[in-house]
Amino acid sequence: MIPVEVHQGTSPVILGLPHTGTHVPNEIRARLNPQGLKLTDTDWHVHRLYDGLLEGPTTVRATFHRYVIDANRDPSGQSLYPGQNTTGLVPVIDFDNRPIWRPGHEPTEADTAERLATFHAPYHAALAAEIERVKALHGLAILYDCHSIRSHCPFLFEGRLPDFNIGTDHGRTCAPAIERAVVDVCEAADGHTSVLNGRFVGGWTTRHYGQPDNGQHAIQMELAQATHLTSEAVPFALDFAKAERLRPHLKEILERIEEAALSMKEIEQ
Repeated sequence: MIPVEVHQGTSPVILGLPHTGTHVPNEIRARLNPQGLKLTDTDWHVHRLYDGLLEGPTTVRATFHRYVIDANRDPSGQSLYPGQNTTGLVPVIDFDNRPIWRPGHEPTEADTAERLATFHAPYHAALAAEIERVKALHGLAILYDCHSIRSHCPFLFEGRLPDFNIGTDHGRTCAPAIERAVVDVCEAADGHTSVLNGRFVGGWTTRHYGQPDNGQHAIQMELAQATHLTSEAVPFALDFAKAERLRPHLKEILERIEEAALSMKEIEQ
């Protein structure tokens, strides 16, 4: 299997999709327990939500599932949220703190090293290459990292998650104009709630590639799955009516950050 799918575009906007993939190699699938086989923590249908919203974006999508290895975790294994509950580089539990591997078949250090080389590294090599290509075209690139999560995950956070969860590592990963553009759209989205740098401030991808002084801007969007799923449980079906209400807001977000990028480019010239 090919671990990453790349569609090159001409826009300054790059869509990162690290968690929509559902491929699990047979030898790894055989080690998952019945809970793990549900692939509960997938970013269900997120690539479909963003499809066709902006003309000419680049997309970089991992095809493997995050239970194989998480493309949005630090390859060193260092926690993104020290002191808080989270899942690791190769998860051993799901977002409800339930084991996902058969007893005695949990991933080893050797498994992690192999999966880093086979899946994690190729995804990030492709993403880094596209950032450089887009920067060569425009002088800057905006990585918009697309995510989703169930609205209620008591193991990770209390209460209900807002609909739009914007992460910029407290303003470190992108220019203020880009952050402001996204926040303005989300705050004006009728019937939806939002937060900036709340429970999720951006994963490793956003923090690693977000280098505003180097022309690399990154922002993470974590959508509550109640905004687009019929139910946040198996079979995690897309609710087309919800999706059609959500997509105009996502379209406006992408258009606004593209406008911000082009304005910044003009100023620099």
